[in-house]
Amino acid sequence: MKILCVAKNYVDHAIEMGAAKPPSEPVFFLKPDSAMLQKNMPFFYPDFSTEIHHEIEVVVRIEKLGKSIEERFAPKYYTSVALGIDFTARDLQAKAKAAGQPWAVSKGFDGSAVLSDFVPLEELGKDANNLDFYLLKNGVEVQHGNTNKLVFNINHLISNISKFMTLKTGDLIYTGTPAGVGPVQIGDTLEGFLEGRQLLTCRIK
Repeated sequence: MKILCVAKNYVDHAIEMGAAKPPSEPVFFLKPDSAMLQKNMPFFYPDFSTEIHHEIEVVVRIEKLGKSIEERFAPKYYTSVALGIDFTARDLQAKAKAAGQPWAVSKGFDGSAVLSDFVPLEELGKDANNLDFYLLKNGVEVQHGNTNKLVFNINHLISNISKFMTLKTGDLIYTGTPAGVGPVQIGDTLEGFLEGRQLLTCRIK
C-alpha cells in the first residue's frame, strides 16, 4: 500500500506557504505505511520536533490496479472517501529545505497520516469533487475547504500519478489541504468533519 500526498493543491494554502502561485502540475510525495494512524487513536508528540502542524485533507482509496489511467476513466477507480490529517514536522521541513535536502522525514514519521473510516460517495450523495470539509482544534474551526477548489481535481490526480507509478488496490491519495495549517500541542483535540458528518477525532498526547 502506498500513501500518496499532494502538495499545494489549494490556492490559499500555496500562498500561505509562500508560493506566488500553485504548481503548474501536481506535486506529490510518499509516506510509508508505518505513518498510518487509524481508529481515532491518539497522536503522540515526537521528541524530535517542536513544531508539528495539522493539515486536514480529503482522501480517496484506489480500488483496482491501474497504470496510465485516462482522466475520464478515473472515477472507475474509487467509490468512497475519507478524511485524513497530514501531520508535518514543520521545523524539520524548513531545515531540510534550507539545506537543499529531501524532507521525507518531516512528512513520513510514524503516526503522521491520520485516517478516518471511508464513506461511500453514494451514501453522501455528492461528487468527490464537490465535498465540504473542515477541522476543529479544541472546538474552534481552523481549516475549511471544499474539493471544488482543488487546483487539480481528484480525477486529474489519479491520471497524473498513474503515469509515473502503478496504482494498486488499497493505495491512498491525500488530495491536498486548504489554508489554515498550524501547530498542535499536547492536550489538543482535533475533529474532522465531511459534509457536516464527524469522521475523525485525534487527541494529541
